[in-house]
Amino acid sequence: MLRKGSFLLVLLVLVLGITGSLTAQEELMSLSAPDCDYGGQFQTIEALDARTVKFTLCVPDPAFPAKVAFSAFIVQSSEYLEATGGGGDLVTMPVGTGPYMLSNWDLGNEMVFTRYEDYWGEPAIEPTTIFRWNSEAAARLVELQAGQVDGIDNPAEGDFAVIEGDPNLQLFTRGGTNVFYLGLNNRMAPLDDVRVRQAISYAIDKQRIVDNFYPPGSIVADQFMPPSILGYTPEVEPFPYDPDMARQLLDEAGLEPDENGVRFEMPLNYRDVVRSYLPTPGIVAQDIQAQLAEVGIQLNIEVMESGAFLDASDAGELSVYLLGWGADYPDATNFLDFHFGAGASDQFGDKFSEITEPLAAAAQLADADERLAIYTEANTAIRDLVPMIPIAHGGSGVAFAGDITGAYASDIGAEKFALMEDPDDDNIIWMQNAEPIGLYCADETDGETLRACEQVGESLLAYAPMSGEVVAGLAESWEASEDLTEWTFTLREGVTFHDGSTLDANDVVATYVVQWDASHPLHVGRDGNFTYFSGLFGSFLNAPSE
Repeated sequence: MLRKGSFLLVLLVLVLGITGSLTAQEELMSLSAPDCDYGGQFQTIEALDARTVKFTLCVPDPAFPAKVAFSAFIVQSSEYLEATGGGGDLVTMPVGTGPYMLSNWDLGNEMVFTRYEDYWGEPAIEPTTIFRWNSEAAARLVELQAGQVDGIDNPAEGDFAVIEGDPNLQLFTRGGTNVFYLGLNNRMAPLDDVRVRQAISYAIDKQRIVDNFYPPGSIVADQFMPPSILGYTPEVEPFPYDPDMARQLLDEAGLEPDENGVRFEMPLNYRDVVRSYLPTPGIVAQDIQAQLAEVGIQLNIEVMESGAFLDASDAGELSVYLLGWGADYPDATNFLDFHFGAGASDQFGDKFSEITEPLAAAAQLADADERLAIYTEANTAIRDLVPMIPIAHGGSGVAFAGDITGAYASDIGAEKFALMEDPDDDNIIWMQNAEPIGLYCADETDGETLRACEQVGESLLAYAPMSGEVVAGLAESWEASEDLTEWTFTLREGVTFHDGSTLDANDVVATYVVQWDASHPLHVGRDGNFTYFSGLFGSFLNAPSE
């Protein structure tokens, strides 16, 4: 049951004569914040009847459909949430509504997904999809060439031409709808001095990194936003590469070099997994280390396990680190608000009102020109205050065996393997860069993990394959009030979870409430960060004090 805390919890409406899975004795779920002073975007989430869910927001949000289509908001069975206590089997044995269901997770080896025969939509073409992983791009390509796998993610920079020249393979490229950045935690001295952060920005030759270590289609990141997504403002020019200016700023900050030429030293953390935004993490880490050493900054490279690295960065426990981001949906809120808004994680340390306030204002506007004017202000503040240093928008791709039909690469959302067919076999074997961390994706941010979640679960809305357009998902239709503060979704009839239970509006409400209310007993997950919710919707209800 949803529990009552310091908020208003409404579970009082008895349902009589409605269709769907709710019986005449079951209650419709609803949760309301006492007011909007808590800092978040949600005011009320309520089930109006078995098939209708309404969200009332504290502020307008034109990007709301794109947000609820994202895999962090895959609809969970309310009964399964209760049965798992919000964690445990929910993380390792998901129960979704998608075309595939997880049948086996052999930790460290592979994941096996089998076709869900009672799927509400077009069934998966192949009865089985298998996920495997290898961190080495060369090894993945060898597996593909040998016919051991049917598709691979992120071929190495030098392998694009090899794949294109092989008549037995097919290459699909992605646009650079991502960003690789050097994260800086301003709570860690001397990074608490903006002159030091600016000096690091001046000291990095981004073009050198892109030219030497990135595949075709990659470009230098002039700002955090990729040029192809609304929110990029070309008039905000980046700090140029200027090591002399870097040294001057470090001098002004009182960081004189010692007898070995070292002004200060810090760890440089990264995870050794390939991503579209960072195809060669170890080599890039060494290059950044060498570049900063030229101005007297000694970074000591420390490699971390992927899950521990992401948890530590979210918690603001790292000082200097390599990380990046790929578009979940094509809007500035996915990039800027998630990382720098009021509800963002602590990864960069303290937030700046010069950034959070314009972002909050722009997110409420539907007019693109009005938003861009405000994003110019926000991007200028991000450049000048340097919470991080954007370095590259990485081109990337996927490769498949030549006989796989329906294969494609996705810029928005994950590739859907239910759409693909191997005419010579009864499965699709996919090899990616790393093992998924957990399959309750409300509490994950790793792209490899989200891809696995999206084979099993579905959200209220969806992204059309290849185009990324927001389309109907578990909700067959939706509408908004004129001021964009009330959003109503009508669920499809006859949708069932993999355990046979029927989707209803209470499942949707429960999915959001256990993320929204930080005091809820099911607000558990794998590590309890629920970073996407606060990043996209501002704040948790009943958030713990710092």
